[in-house]
Amino acid sequence: MKRLDLIKGAAAAALAAIGLGMPAIAQQGPIKIGMSMPLTGGLAAGGKSSLVGIEVWRDDINAKGGLLGRKVELVVYDDKSSASETPAIYAKLLDVDKVDLLFAPYATVPTAPLMPMVKQRGLLLIGNFSFQVNHTVKHDMWFNNAPWGPADTWPRNFVDLGIKHGAKTIAIIAADQEFAQNLAKIAKGIAAEKNITVVYEQNYPPATVEFSSMVRAIKASKADMVFVMSYPPDSVGLLRAVQEIGVGPSVKIFGGGMVGLQFSNIMESMGSLMNGVVNYNSYLPEKSMDFPGAKAFFEKYQKRAVEAKVDPLGYYLAPFGYAMGQMVEQAAHATKSLDHKTLAAYLRANTIQSIVGPMEFAADGERKVSTTLLAQFRGVVDKNIEQFRQPGKQIILLPEAFKTGDVVVPFEKARQ
Repeated sequence: MKRLDLIKGAAAAALAAIGLGMPAIAQQGPIKIGMSMPLTGGLAAGGKSSLVGIEVWRDDINAKGGLLGRKVELVVYDDKSSASETPAIYAKLLDVDKVDLLFAPYATVPTAPLMPMVKQRGLLLIGNFSFQVNHTVKHDMWFNNAPWGPADTWPRNFVDLGIKHGAKTIAIIAADQEFAQNLAKIAKGIAAEKNITVVYEQNYPPATVEFSSMVRAIKASKADMVFVMSYPPDSVGLLRAVQEIGVGPSVKIFGGGMVGLQFSNIMESMGSLMNGVVNYNSYLPEKSMDFPGAKAFFEKYQKRAVEAKVDPLGYYLAPFGYAMGQMVEQAAHATKSLDHKTLAAYLRANTIQSIVGPMEFAADGERKVSTTLLAQFRGVVDKNIEQFRQPGKQIILLPEAFKTGDVVVPFEKARQ
């Protein structure tokens, strides 16, 4: 009798919940998505912006009734921008917090150490703007939100653009860190393939603050194009040295892989010093990139960004944080499952519609087709962040699908 009474009581409670408009599935509790994020340290600016983008998606999906009828909860720890922190954090997320799904931290350095673990445990990992972290691990349940695509697309487009305008030589400068060194190696291979002579090559320690000697060496080399793979402090230092010394009339295009020139605070502080630079980007407020949902997202993000004191524009990273959620959302709703292998199979076989455009994934979990932008800063004035909310300050040169104008060469002319 006691057992029967318990069953009747549970049934009555379920009926009462339905009568109150509370779905019975909510009794399962929230879906927990775990991640670390660089909220302090050198990557913090990007990490915070990315996290706000993810939080906007969480709130949007919860407002629609949740994922598979369950509220989404984010479990987030600060990895302090350190690769040494992330393995222990993700072990805790899995073994103590018992999260259902995993998002990777922002950037290559904190993500790379996680790859062997997630492969060994057979876990889905949604990537967050890392570069080629799955190259050697070859995990079949890794899917990167970034637009990079095939590893050689980014430097190849830069080199091909230079060749189109008569370039026959190249200078290569790279920070001595994984992301920059990967790109440098690829750029050198493309240069050899295209019979482009490397006339100057320099790797520099991450703590470097003085770039005058490098810029003088570039000028002396009379390179036709200069491919730079730098981190935010380096990008600022290099452009200040270029302003002081110049690179000479031979340089047709300068830039390529300068991290930091996508962040609002650096864009505002550097102002006109960025004019003429041809650099990579991910998303820009141009009509060619006005995908469904993007405008509504940025209205929400930019309001929150002021309150959270993060990147007030957010074009570079924040919409891709939102797209991470869209990847999981569409896969889960289509399969009615949170099983990692089931979700991975769906992501592998289907196109995801996102606020940064359609996303299709190759066998390595990167985009089948690169949508990485090459854009040239033009007409930028000093100390005016508002100018970057409008189209026309970064002219999209490639890919052709998003193109908004042609490059101005040589670099010294474009700087004017």
